[in-house]
Amino acid sequence: MSHQDLIEDLPLNFIAIASSENTKVAAMVNREKKIYGIQFHPEVTHTPLGKKVFENFLYKICQCKPGWNLKSFIEQSVKEIKEKVGKDIVVAGVSGGIDSLVAAVLTHKAIGHQLYCIFINNGLLRKGEAEEVQKRFKENFKIDLIYVDASERFLKRLKGVSDPEKKRMVVGEEFIRIFEEKAKDIGKVEYLLQGTLYPDVIESISLEGPSSKIKSHHNVGGLPEEMKLKVLEPLKYLFKDEVRKIAKKLKLPEEVIWRQPFPGPGLSIRVIGVVDKEKLDILREADEIIMQEIKKNNLYKKVWQSFGILLPIKTVGVMGDIRTYDFVLVLRIVNSSDGMTADWAKISDKILGEISNRIINEVKGINRVVYDISSKPPATIEWE
Repeated sequence: MSHQDLIEDLPLNFIAIASSENTKVAAMVNREKKIYGIQFHPEVTHTPLGKKVFENFLYKICQCKPGWNLKSFIEQSVKEIKEKVGKDIVVAGVSGGIDSLVAAVLTHKAIGHQLYCIFINNGLLRKGEAEEVQKRFKENFKIDLIYVDASERFLKRLKGVSDPEKKRMVVGEEFIRIFEEKAKDIGKVEYLLQGTLYPDVIESISLEGPSSKIKSHHNVGGLPEEMKLKVLEPLKYLFKDEVRKIAKKLKLPEEVIWRQPFPGPGLSIRVIGVVDKEKLDILREADEIIMQEIKKNNLYKKVWQSFGILLPIKTVGVMGDIRTYDFVLVLRIVNSSDGMTADWAKISDKILGEISNRIINEVKGINRVVYDISSKPPATIEWE
């Protein structure tokens, strides 16, 4: 059976395995028992007609109706949040990113002043980010914002920690403990609101079967077992591209909608190995240059993510007539639609050269820049 045959339709009680040069599809249909199944990964194989396969399977074979739309999702989410929360108080962990802000706006629509937003500076943010997030929040949202500078607290907890999973656990637990402490000051808080997305859930939790946990996201697998607050996650079945569409519908600022994804554990997982203030400051300066060059060349909205990773190794270099022995920075730029899969971005040599030259010449502590040309899978977007 050809790939094209599968695209058209599948007969009753039929198990089909269709394959082409880069595509493998297995599908099963039993209309009598109303059992339908498909195993297919067009996002990995980049199948030209992958979307069509899914559409035909859902609408022609399973006879599902395409009833999901932005307006209905917003209305349903507001209704569900209102019913679930009732008169209770909710604290929201906001980072300045689109996920936490969309979750906060939806919840504010549902319960108004029962929502308190908390922005925690964990010392793992990018250069100037703490000030930028507070400014943007106050200018665009009529929601209470509590700012907590806990940078020293996080760095103390991370001292000597090199394992990436432990880093995520430490950061996740420390976030929760601070939220719980601030909740006591606010009053009887019942819920913690998070901007968890479906990729976070998929990668953090291993379900029964062949799928394995890839890494713990600090807001899913990184949560402590004992928590005083119940978790509220209105976006946990959405992908990033869907959240961006909802953000546009909610009329969030453009700089929020197109802000590149930034991991919850922040720069702690972009400093490979043990984290300390010196390495974080070096990476912050390099990251600022990457952002400046990406924006200058009008690539910020075109690529999914662009950032640097500081390696725990040093190499010999020459600055003028002086021998140097400094860190290596990995430049990572990828294209993606939802973060589940990604391709390394084919950036021009000229732009890569400009980024490298600026980092080496302007950032003390780095004397070598390399470009990561790995796709996801088999690699992940982040290194840790």
